[in-house]
Amino acid sequence: MDEVIMDQIMYVAHQAVSWVASVAIIFGGVVPYIPQYRDIRRTQSAEGFSTYVCLVLLVANILRILFRLGRYFETPLLWQSIIMIITMLIMLNLCTSVRMATELNTKRRSFTDFDWNYFWSWSRFVDYLQCVLAFTVMAAYVTYLLLDSVLFVESLGFLAVFTEAMLGTPQLYCNYRNKSTEGMSIKMVLMWTSGDTFKTGYFLLTQAPMQFWICGLLQVCVDFAILFQVYYYSRYPQKPISHTTHTTSAKAL
Repeated sequence: MDEVIMDQIMYVAHQAVSWVASVAIIFGGVVPYIPQYRDIRRTQSAEGFSTYVCLVLLVANILRILFRLGRYFETPLLWQSIIMIITMLIMLNLCTSVRMATELNTKRRSFTDFDWNYFWSWSRFVDYLQCVLAFTVMAAYVTYLLLDSVLFVESLGFLAVFTEAMLGTPQLYCNYRNKSTEGMSIKMVLMWTSGDTFKTGYFLLTQAPMQFWICGLLQVCVDFAILFQVYYYSRYPQKPISHTTHTTSAKAL
């Protein structure tokens, strides 16, 4: 009798832990962007946040959703991608509105201009939507044609998680180029590091496809490299510290 009760308690505990982990994996990725969103709204400046972050995450999560058509993975990971896509669209809408309100250049740039020099630097939010929709339709069509190919499906999954894993490398390069991490929030990077570590552990525990946890480990390594830059450039400053207060932060490209 005692064993039965103990088994029931362990089952309930396991279910509770699984539920908490699922909620964390679904919403944990968007949490760092909440203070970012509030900072942009408060300062009416998106200078410290690159919309290319949104581009990378949109591409990565669209590809991940398409990957699930050919290779099953945990449902919380699917919802994580959906929530992240919505979040990035909200961020793009805010950044576009703020930039247009403060930009002196009156010339409007649009997606249908097909000018590579201004790719992902358009004037209206609807242009970003058009680009995302065009990419989604094209990627979905190719996936539909090649869904029976195991090589294509596995490559699609790797490309999806590898794209997301590379999210921090442009910030790494940006810091190196500027010889400073000024304007980048340490708290933000710590949140990314903890989130990526948890996510990678979740991949391992749930036996997610190999592409997921390999790229998760890579993402954690990039996060730690950025934290090292914070230490190095604060200890050995490479350029004069600006007197301008920066409140906006992001894993910018």
